[in-house]
Amino acid sequence: MTKADLVEQVAEAIGPGITKKDCAMVVDGFLNAIKNALGTGENIEIRGFGTFKVRRRKTRMARNPRTGDPVEVPSRVVPVFKPSKYLQNEVAGVEARPWTDGSH
Repeated sequence: MTKADLVEQVAEAIGPGITKKDCAMVVDGFLNAIKNALGTGENIEIRGFGTFKVRRRKTRMARNPRTGDPVEVPSRVVPVFKPSKYLQNEVAGVEARPWTDGSH
């Protein structure tokens, strides 16, 4: 699903009272709010969907795949998403459904 597909679905869910351009502004505003909050280290909890958090990964040793030499990967901050139990159950139900679009 692309952002355009998401805008399309939001426009359909809201109904005929709003344009796709307005829906695109809403989707962009929502995504920017998430980016800004994560950028300042805030957690975002959307009940029934999940939680977006920022975590610090430790420094670790890796290997250069070409030479096999050890390389130190510095610590860094990464965004993570933890789905809610409701979302996990919804996704688990997908396994039981046949794929309709031909991709898996």
